Amino acid sequence: MTHPVPKPWIEAIAPYVPGRSSGDDGRKLIKLSANENPLGTGAAARAAFAEGAASLDRYPDPGANLLRSALAAHYDLDPARIIYGTGSDEVLHLATGAFAGQGDEVMFVRYGFSVYPIAARRVGAVPVEADDRDYATDVDALLARVSEKTRVIFIANPNNPTGTYTSRSELARLHAGIPSDCLLVVDQAYSEYLDAEENDGALELARSAPNVLVTRTFSKIFGLAAERVGWGYGPANVIAALHKIRAPFCLTTAGQLAAVAALHDEAFVERSRDHNRTWLKWFEAEIEALGNHGLRAVPSRANFSLVLFEGHLTAEVAYHGLMERGYIVRWLPGQGLPHGLRITIGEEPDLRAIVAILRDLCEAHR
Repeated sequence: MTHPVPKPWIEAIAPYVPGRSSGDDGRKLIKLSANENPLGTGAAARAAFAEGAASLDRYPDPGANLLRSALAAHYDLDPARIIYGTGSDEVLHLATGAFAGQGDEVMFVRYGFSVYPIAARRVGAVPVEADDRDYATDVDALLARVSEKTRVIFIANPNNPTGTYTSRSELARLHAGIPSDCLLVVDQAYSEYLDAEENDGALELARSAPNVLVTRTFSKIFGLAAERVGWGYGPANVIAALHKIRAPFCLTTAGQLAAVAALHDEAFVERSRDHNRTWLKWFEAEIEALGNHGLRAVPSRANFSLVLFEGHLTAEVAYHGLMERGYIVRWLPGQGLPHGLRITIGEEPDLRAIVAILRDLCEAHR
């Protein structure tokens, strides 16, 4: 008996694994596995979202004109050069769908976002992984892997799941070293957590260069993860190509209204940034104090910390130990990090509890 058979490049995909919210036994746990905003959603965005209920019987604006206008005004952009999608994930997939195919290569750094190889394989392209430099992006390693088949290069800045940051000068050096027919996609999902002086210059490149696309999301600092509102900015011809394969009506009315309100709620964004700045610094210092047990935190500029377990206590044991005590974090063996846990910077009591549990586990596994 015959049956439909997926293409071989689809069979090769390892599906995306989202951050869990429950334990192995089904118990609901305190979730620090998906880098959601611990302060929730701002009041202005919640109120705007509620307004969307008045038009549930109508399709949303297919051109997302209100949102594009708000983004253009906020970031000084051309609204016609803004793409949007179901989270920035969709925009990443659109980039490979429009500019890569069978036999082409899609490049990213080792320990990069797990969507990148999925997006590459989805269109039959070959994922190419460049070496990292102590868990951070190595521009020289990327440039060394560029070939005549390279069509798309993904850089997350800050990077997920490591939290590392690529400077403006290094990003500019990468762009200067790649062919003009290769699309550089700078994934800035966590960029709002950076300080002003840490602007990597990607949006400026996207304004003027013919081959740079920047993607962003409202899922992180803006607290709208459930609504999946993402967007991107790039050259007119690149954006036109992405629109050809974008899903119609991909943003809900309520989501668009909430995103515009969230964008304007600068007080909430700043409060979220301050919380993260304070407690990320505290958390990294606490992990450093456990260095004699083999723990270390990769320096992060995002809203999470990648904790490496290089002593007697393993990441797997710590993962299950935290789960037993009511917390779920992200263990990453599928991304080449069996010795790492990615831990969201949550609320103060939860972070203190996480450190206390890790300290106990370290003592128990000396």
